[in-house]
Amino acid sequence: MKELIGREVTYTAPEELGRAAIRYFALAVGDDNPLYTDPAHARAHGYRDVVAPPTLICETNQYAGLPRDEDGYAGHSWRIEVPGARLVRGGNDYTFHRPVHPDDVITATWRVQDVTEKAGKLFVLSRATYTNQHGELLAVNDETLIYVRPA
Repeated sequence: MKELIGREVTYTAPEELGRAAIRYFALAVGDDNPLYTDPAHARAHGYRDVVAPPTLICETNQYAGLPRDEDGYAGHSWRIEVPGARLVRGGNDYTFHRPVHPDDVITATWRVQDVTEKAGKLFVLSRATYTNQHGELLAVNDETLIYVRPA
């Protein structure tokens, strides 16, 4: 599994993020912050336009263009097969660097950082970096995947 370290994939959205995506995501997560929907409010708080809820761009499935897997998931996956084990998501650690606006075109680059085994479990640590069309760093998502064999 150590050969996975350094594996990298990149997904670039086919268009700008857009106001509708920002508004729909805010509604879906139940966040009525006017920074996400009211341009005048956003400008009054120092932004040039509405901004996206922070984790919106981290939902890579919206622009990865991947086929659904056997569980129906159409987002980024390393598709690592560990015989007899099931995948447990170990968590995410997000760092947000700058606001995301409707006219941003997002690129996500995922990279396997480390693969280790502890107590019979396989841990895969990966990092996704999100940039806009100007190459500006928007966010970083450090993700831990754990492959566990049933007891």
